[in-house]
Amino acid sequence: MADEPDEIIHQSLRLKIMAALDASAEMLEFKRLKGVTQATDGNLGRQLTFLAENGYIQIEKDFHANKPRTRARITPVGRKALKAHVAYLRKLLAGLKP
Repeated sequence: MADEPDEIIHQSLRLKIMAALDASAEMLEFKRLKGVTQATDGNLGRQLTFLAENGYIQIEKDFHANKPRTRARITPVGRKALKAHVAYLRKLLAGLKP
């Protein structure tokens, strides 16, 4: 169990992205992630790039029905990091109970 937060995931939008990807059995499209996170295009794009650069997610860009499509999925490294971060948060919250 981690004694420190994962600073890559700790930021609220990145945590929302990771949680959404972890809950999905398949890749999620940019549009779906935008709806789930309520992020702007620019901010979501930046955070997806940051997570991908750190190996937490995989991004695929292609064309579907002649339109550009961006999809993402969580990697095994990302899943492990998210699990450790959630364990850290649970430990933190357990310590706050009276």
